[in-house]
Amino acid sequence: MTGEPLCILLVEDNPDHAELALRNLEESKLANKVFHVEDGEAALDFLHRRNQYADEQKFPRPHLVLLDLRLPKIDGLEVLKQIKTSEELQSIPVVVLTTSTAERDIAMAYQYHANSYVSKPVDFDTFSQLLRDLDYYWLAWNKRPW
Repeated sequence: MTGEPLCILLVEDNPDHAELALRNLEESKLANKVFHVEDGEAALDFLHRRNQYADEQKFPRPHLVLLDLRLPKIDGLEVLKQIKTSEELQSIPVVVLTTSTAERDIAMAYQYHANSYVSKPVDFDTFSQLLRDLDYYWLAWNKRPW
């Protein structure tokens, strides 16, 4: 780590889930910056520094992506596939954070090299704790190559 702020990209189209995630991630004090996009196309633009996200000073490459599967414009599985097949992006950990518990979704996520697959708990307190735990694990305990 070179001292730059830790960054998370939250890809979530549900406003209630996004609000809860943003609040919990910002309260954890581990991630210095949390960016939120609402669809798969915006996620890929952010990651590839295209269009409105072209300024890499303003929109740094994230250290972690929290990715919902059911997204408008470009599906979350396709976003995951594009991240993990991109030489410049593939080392970014991607945690699929979704309401789906379908075996097909889980299998496809791991086939596309998701680093983790987590089903969103329905209970508010449990969801909040999950987000704090994910944040702490991926940004504090997990060792990264940069």
